[in-house]
Amino acid sequence: MPITTYARTAPAMHRARANCILLMALSLALLADVGRAGVGGQPAAPDTTALLNRLPPSWRDDHGEMLRLPTLMGQRIFVTMAYTSCHRICPMTMMRLDEIQRDLDTRGLTAEFLIVSYDPSNDDPAAWRRYRASHGLVRENWHFLSGTSGDTERLARRLGFEFWRDEEHVMHDFRIVALGDDGSWRGAIDSAHGDWQALL
Repeated sequence: MPITTYARTAPAMHRARANCILLMALSLALLADVGRAGVGGQPAAPDTTALLNRLPPSWRDDHGEMLRLPTLMGQRIFVTMAYTSCHRICPMTMMRLDEIQRDLDTRGLTAEFLIVSYDPSNDDPAAWRRYRASHGLVRENWHFLSGTSGDTERLARRLGFEFWRDEEHVMHDFRIVALGDDGSWRGAIDSAHGDWQALL
């Protein structure tokens, strides 16, 4: 039986169609990456609309009382994550927060500082109180908070804090997030971006 022209060209047509579909898929993936990237290739900030109201709202502080984050609306807010048995990154983070606090004081500005535990099963109010006392962190606008494991993970994911467990340790990077007085995303301070004043 002779091979028809259609039979000879069909495989080539299918290959061309498959290549076209593949190119379209790659183009869409590249566009998605561009959409996720910000200026200079940096990750884009989270959705800026009332970010504070989209975080888990209720956390227990070092006094054993519940702090509801929406009540902080109208204040500048700096958020970080830490845990009481950390001896490397967290002390450095507290020093950086203290520098920000002193600079704010000099400028006559105020802010609320939220330190959320990476390790809520161990960081109860008493543990946070001991941590406060041992590090001399007594300012009333500093809130040492613990929540459920689920809320901890949700807040971390929303604000870009990456962490994982290595036996009894929590592995994490240095990061502080700034929220505006309208509860919106202002930016993050990390090992690559240290100028917090640009986030006011």
